[in-house]
Amino acid sequence: MNDQTAGAAGTATMERPLWRRFLVFLGPMILANLLQSLSGTLNNVFVGQMLGTQALAAVSGLFPILFFFISLVIGIGAGASVLIGQAWGAREPHKVKAIAGTALALGLLLGAAVALFGGAFTEALLAALGTPADVMPIAVGYARTMMLAMPGLLVFILLTQLMRGVGDTVTPLLALAISTAVSCVLTPAFIRGWFGLPQLGVTSAAAAAIASFTSALCFLAWYMRWRRHPLAPDRELLRALRIDPRLLKLVVRIGLPTGVQMIFISLAEIVLLKIVNGYGSSATAAYGAVNQVVNYVQFPALSIAITASILGAQAIGAGHSERLRAITRTGLTMNLAVTGSLVVLGYLFSRHLMALFITSEPVIELAQRLLHIMLWSSLVFGFASVLGGVMRASGTVLVPTAISVFCIAAIEVPSALALSHQLGIDGVWMAYPITFLAMLLLQGLYYQLVWRKKKIVRMV
Repeated sequence: MNDQTAGAAGTATMERPLWRRFLVFLGPMILANLLQSLSGTLNNVFVGQMLGTQALAAVSGLFPILFFFISLVIGIGAGASVLIGQAWGAREPHKVKAIAGTALALGLLLGAAVALFGGAFTEALLAALGTPADVMPIAVGYARTMMLAMPGLLVFILLTQLMRGVGDTVTPLLALAISTAVSCVLTPAFIRGWFGLPQLGVTSAAAAAIASFTSALCFLAWYMRWRRHPLAPDRELLRALRIDPRLLKLVVRIGLPTGVQMIFISLAEIVLLKIVNGYGSSATAAYGAVNQVVNYVQFPALSIAITASILGAQAIGAGHSERLRAITRTGLTMNLAVTGSLVVLGYLFSRHLMALFITSEPVIELAQRLLHIMLWSSLVFGFASVLGGVMRASGTVLVPTAISVFCIAAIEVPSALALSHQLGIDGVWMAYPITFLAMLLLQGLYYQLVWRKKKIVRMV
């Protein structure tokens, strides 16, 4: 897809009905996120079924730490994709590559820092989380391997975000299909020692993850150059692979609040996991299984919010900010239909879903109960995310982010601590619906009473 072809495609896309544009953009993104979730899910299934509950607890215990570091690059991608969306909507491909070059250079620097810090302090991080003593010996090797792999993983995540800024959700889908296939073959292969590979135990999942995103990056390098993609790693993009101070300021201005929000979410998850760990390795395994199912529901909700944000940014770049209200309505409707359907399916098949990860009957019962407590609130989470995504398209990020951070720090964590003392582990999961409801209320009030009255202008 060269610049001229993409530009013509973009013009044709703008002429489609809004709901159809949403589906064209959203469909591949939801499939990509489902594949991404499927990769993690199958790895956990392999680990839980082939290595046992303790091994699953070891893998699950690293999730908040990985999420913390990934949050750093998600913020960069969020800011850069909005700027790229505006530049693409204005038909300025040279600005697209300049923004991408700055974002990728910053992502590489952050990845190197994460590998150095995470690799050096892996055991200390796990100990700080209160990782159960019976899990710690096998958790360290897996965690350290994942930390050292962060530069490549973060670049892969960032690149898929940037491609969505130019309206391309198909190429990330293809890359994630390859990544998932490689991971699904190699995880059990490393566990059992198939094809002459070493038996790596819990670290099998980490080794397979490295092979999977490395394969996907190699595919992207070839495929994007072959298709003459606007973000292909050609000479122009490689020359742009440096930090431009002016663009960095814009990326940070939009992306830093999002990154801070993600970091607060991850810190809250770390606190909540520390509470859960206090109930033993069975509770930790239940935590991991519930998170896997919730991810399948919340990732599509986030995809809808990202779609609303990118389409909003492209509309602003094209000088059609009046379309933002219709984009918001469509995003909210899509969330009700898609996320709502997944929530219903989650309740209908909750026991079967938990049994995919867990072999112990008491732990299955525990995980199912916890899932029932909070799954419905994913729909509320989706509504709040759509409102935040549309506001982010215009560069309005500080107040929506402040609202999210306030709800996480002042509502979610205190609620989990207080309710866990009163109701045990069930109280931890009750904090999620309370937080999401407060977030939707405050985001809705700001959107309706303040943001809609602002004048919307381009940033690049």
